[in-house]
Amino acid sequence: MEDVGEQKTGGAGRRSIVSYVRRSDRLSDRLERAWDEYAAAFLLDLGEGGGSLGVSPGQVFDRAWADDIWGRRAPLVVEVGSGQGENIVAAAAAHPDRDYLALEVYAPGLAHTMLLAGPEGLGNLRLAQVNAPEFFSAGGNAFLDEVWTFFPDPWPKMKHHKRRLVQPALAADVARCLKPGGLWRIATDIEDYALHVHEVLDGFPALSNRGGLHVSLPTGHVGKGTAEEAAELPHADFMESERFDGRVLTNFERKGARAGRVIHDLTYQVADLPVLSDS
Repeated sequence: MEDVGEQKTGGAGRRSIVSYVRRSDRLSDRLERAWDEYAAAFLLDLGEGGGSLGVSPGQVFDRAWADDIWGRRAPLVVEVGSGQGENIVAAAAAHPDRDYLALEVYAPGLAHTMLLAGPEGLGNLRLAQVNAPEFFSAGGNAFLDEVWTFFPDPWPKMKHHKRRLVQPALAADVARCLKPGGLWRIATDIEDYALHVHEVLDGFPALSNRGGLHVSLPTGHVGKGTAEEAAELPHADFMESERFDGRVLTNFERKGARAGRVIHDLTYQVADLPVLSDS
């Protein structure tokens, strides 16, 4: 049985949502070899150790930290839940003038990312096995250029919607970490999750929805086993974005399209003025 975990204490004593399930970190022989060969080059040690996916106490991620890690000052993009690494590896290869950090909780995904990135010798890419909300909670002000969250776990059961990654607390931390004008790009193939993102972020003071497409969505939530009821609910127009050109078409996205699911791209931008911490 998969363990959905408990809430954890993040920065400033706040409880952070654990939006992932515990799965086996067992690696195939091919992935084990990739880990052994490339982990020293790509994998950052940011955690508490002992099997925890939390961030080390007192750790701060800011511009000085990034300059030290990459050995230069360049635009920095963080992908939350990088999966098999297709997107971030393609981006790092295409844009050597930008730096990239992949946050992923599952070791097989990290190992596969190393398998893709290793032969390319991508010096602008780093990986970390940490719970993303804790990373952002420990983040400094205005040091990121973009944050990507592509196809997060939808937690389809109604009782689990509270475990969805996009939450007001994370939004506050992401907005604080992004530079003025910085972007949070989100994609989902679950209509109910798109509605959830709109509810959390469309009225969020530090972020503005940069979408230019009118999309009709039901105004009520449905859960696993009741998704068909959404068609009968009242609908309203929401603003979403064209497909982000920087997102490669993965097997996961193709599978969703074959199943008839519509991809929702959402883009939120930080206000022109810096976002200051409440602490």
